[in-house]
Amino acid sequence: MIIETNHVAKRFGRFDAVEDLSLRVPEGSVFALIGPNGAGKTTTIRLLMNILRPDHGDITVLGTLSRRIGPRDFQRIGYVSESQTLPGGLTLAQYFDYLGRLYDSWDRGLEKTLCGQFDLPPSRKIRHLSHGMRMKALLVGALAFRPKLLVLDEPLSGLDTLTRDEVVNGLLQQAADTTILISSHELSEIESFTTHVAFMVNG
Repeated sequence: MIIETNHVAKRFGRFDAVEDLSLRVPEGSVFALIGPNGAGKTTTIRLLMNILRPDHGDITVLGTLSRRIGPRDFQRIGYVSESQTLPGGLTLAQYFDYLGRLYDSWDRGLEKTLCGQFDLPPSRKIRHLSHGMRMKALLVGALAFRPKLLVLDEPLSGLDTLTRDEVVNGLLQQAADTTILISSHELSEIESFTTHVAFMVNG
């Protein structure tokens, strides 16, 4: 299993954000985590990425306990969240040049292919990009080093239908050898391309 959680719980004060969660994400799957806003999806993903630590239970990602995930592991994990911020003063070319120095497996050819596929202008400053273009830029940054696991937290939220289709097609074309975990509050957004689905309600 690429991801495995066993009876995981996370509490904030008196609020149980995640409660007794066990799930398994098989290698090569496109695994959808579905639930309404506030269901605990983002907290779960932050636990997986070692942004938060569980109060109870164990999480294994790519064979490593989540609490031990570090920079070396993120050479194999792509992560995109709708709440991510980008350096607005950089052009897209400068941003991708910066990322390319962080990842040993960064593929310049794939970067250019994805930018062309997503119609991203390299000379445009990030602050001048639309929401949809920013999400596509984040996806390029998460795909261009060919991760073994791609974790997407509500990446299609707020996108128009055309942009959403572009993003989905790009994922399917360029992540064939990558396991994908994607969260959404709308099953209709992602049901056409997912292989596994888990529903989450009230943690």
